[in-house]
Amino acid sequence: MGSAYGDWLRQKREDADLTQQELADAAVMTRSHIAHIEAGRRIPSKEDARRLDKALNTGNVLSSFLPKDDTAVADRFADALKLEQQATRIQEFAGSLVPGIFQTEKYTRAVMRTAFPPWSEKECDRLVVTRLERAKILTDPVTPVVWVLLDEAVLRRPVGGPDVMAEQIMHIVHLVEDERVRVHVLPLGLGSHPLMSGLLTLMWFEDQPPAAYSEGLSVGKVHDSPAAVQRLQGLYALALGDALPLKESLALMRATAKEYGHHD
Repeated sequence: MGSAYGDWLRQKREDADLTQQELADAAVMTRSHIAHIEAGRRIPSKEDARRLDKALNTGNVLSSFLPKDDTAVADRFADALKLEQQATRIQEFAGSLVPGIFQTEKYTRAVMRTAFPPWSEKECDRLVVTRLERAKILTDPVTPVVWVLLDEAVLRRPVGGPDVMAEQIMHIVHLVEDERVRVHVLPLGLGSHPLMSGLLTLMWFEDQPPAAYSEGLSVGKVHDSPAAVQRLQGLYALALGDALPLKESLALMRATAKEYGHHD
């Protein structure tokens, strides 16, 4: 997400001799939301932009020059990573690979080996550490609340081989058994479903509007507009309605881990 819009907002706020909190009060927003817009991490809604124009007496400039809602991030997960660390609630769908915050080190390394051009060992180590660091959001026993939808194909694809998959699946099982996360599996027998086309992450925050992140082949997008986020939330809700209940999902994951050679 570009920062030109945020830089311009910051300049106009400073020209008006307003703090972020004073502008937030005048525009009926939160200070943190102002901060994220100025840093280029968020795009205001049309209504937010209208109130900012009014508070700063800038006509309709902020409303007229809103960045596109679905701007592809340069480093496809860079902006979403920042949002993930701030979220109080995360709902995620994965159709081909285990979500990053659930990945074990061996699974992550197996995924990294498929990169082209290949990464050096040093670069691979750096990327593995970064991915494992993301999982630390689960060390808090309460926040964020995490729900995950897994296509059964994620469990059936033997990334790294049987031992790696058995360990990976049981890692997810233990997180569910500890009641830290909820995981529901969309069975292969279901056929088509609303989220088949890619990865989706929905995020909620304490004092910011919700956001979403979708990903396809080498392309990632942060969705910030209320209409886009609501549409993606609706697709997720439809898919969740077709998923196996928690207990049945847990049983399927345990059975699949045994097929890979796991023994209780």
